[in-house]
Amino acid sequence: MVSKVHAAHILVKTEQEAFGLLYDINHGKDFAEVAKAKSMCPSAKQGGDLGWFGRNMMVKEFETAAFNLKPGELSKPVKTQFGWHIIKVIEAK
Repeated sequence: MVSKVHAAHILVKTEQEAFGLLYDINHGKDFAEVAKAKSMCPSAKQGGDLGWFGRNMMVKEFETAAFNLKPGELSKPVKTQFGWHIIKVIEAK
């Protein structure tokens, strides 16, 4: 079972914006560049990189999505109290 993931994310206000950015990334735009340009999270400066985190360190919806992705996969937009996230898992262990 995966106990830690290294993930990046993009945080935006609306589901519509999240789906638009996901479309762009799936059609060739660089995740980190989109994060730098569009994410509302301070992690945007690092291309959305959140580093490594374990279970019970993120809000439930975010954690559930992140731990269900394989390295390299992107989530569909995930709603939390902070807004809408697109999550990309970089590594897992």
